[in-house]
Amino acid sequence: MSNAVRYTPAGGKIMLSWQMRGDEACFVVKDTGIGIAPEHVPRLTERFYRVDRGRSRNTGGTGLGLAIVKHILHRHQAVMAVESRLGEGSEFAVKFPTQRVLE
Repeated sequence: MSNAVRYTPAGGKIMLSWQMRGDEACFVVKDTGIGIAPEHVPRLTERFYRVDRGRSRNTGGTGLGLAIVKHILHRHQAVMAVESRLGEGSEFAVKFPTQRVLE
């Protein structure tokens, strides 16, 4: 969520939701921010990886946030899926298997 706030310009939108997608419960953060080029998406959860070092320095990013998230999700048998388009925004969906969902 903090990355959505950090990389969505004024006037943009950030949507948070819980959804059922098939048999998975998903927490979704979707924004109309700057987006991420396709070649960077697979590396987003690597420690210290930053898409744009200059921009990250200005906004306070260390490249650790999503790496930490990945390890926390692993402990909960969850995974993160990322879809993004440059200039259009991103969607980060955290997918939990049904056995981790309380009714």
